[in-house]
Amino acid sequence: MTRKKEKGVSRRTFLEFGTGAVAATAGLLAVPAIAQQGVKTGRAATLTDPANPDNEGEHRMTTIATKPLHIDIPVKLSEVKAAFSISTLAFEGDLPASIFHLQLITKDVADWNAKARIIAVFHTNAGHVTLHDDAYNTERMIATGNPYKGLVADLMKRGVEIELCGATAAVHKWGNADLLPGIKVNTDAMSRMTQLVQEGFVKISE
Repeated sequence: MTRKKEKGVSRRTFLEFGTGAVAATAGLLAVPAIAQQGVKTGRAATLTDPANPDNEGEHRMTTIATKPLHIDIPVKLSEVKAAFSISTLAFEGDLPASIFHLQLITKDVADWNAKARIIAVFHTNAGHVTLHDDAYNTERMIATGNPYKGLVADLMKRGVEIELCGATAAVHKWGNADLLPGIKVNTDAMSRMTQLVQEGFVKISE
């Protein structure tokens, strides 16, 4: 008895941010250019897997299904005062969700042409994000360097102020010389977040 081979099908949903796309994937393919076209036009596209174009005459296909999305509550602010309290790293794929959220709000601010001050305080189990390569390697017992340093530098270029909790630094025996350029150290995260809320910042806990 001969078994009939099944064609593998994987589905992806794309959310468009500006001219790019962020993919929530269940399959194996990289994001193709046609996927962005599908998002913009609301069409569904079926693509051949370039990594496996021909398997005994069969093709692995990826189905990209898009649906129209109506924004019921559009938001546009003239001023943003946001303080991110980041105590641990939760991930969107391989990207820390807190960094993704900081990227998103800075993009919103740019789109709105709003006046803004955005502060991110790393503390507790997320303080290592602020370390330079050598200190990061020692702290994490690896030899690859800090994988977040480029993301942190990009956020600072966007105007985000990055701070490290002084209490977290003291517990881990980190000094100012262990930090990435431009990182500021506060007394401790709890007192700093209290201060910022009293100054009118919206606290966002990550």
